[in-house]
Amino acid sequence: MWDEDWTSRAACREDKPDALFVRGAEQNKAKSVCASCPVRTECLAEALDNQIEWGVWGGMTERERRALLRRRPSATGRPGLENAREEHVKGAVTV
Repeated sequence: MWDEDWTSRAACREDKPDALFVRGAEQNKAKSVCASCPVRTECLAEALDNQIEWGVWGGMTERERRALLRRRPSATGRPGLENAREEHVKGAVTV
């Protein structure tokens, strides 16, 4: 089920926003917050839908999001990620 009001359930909701807009090794710390986030897919879709170029969104850096789009152009935005998430749950592929 897709969460339209995902920001209220985000694992980073109480963190300082600047903590997600870092470079280098600090990105791994930011991504670790996303690891157990219940709305990780919604967050990633937000970044892809709005072509957000900076920061960690849905556990992915800007470089990782670009690589995802090169590998799976159909994974853009909500519909593509929702399908990928369903396939992942079924064990067919990983995103």
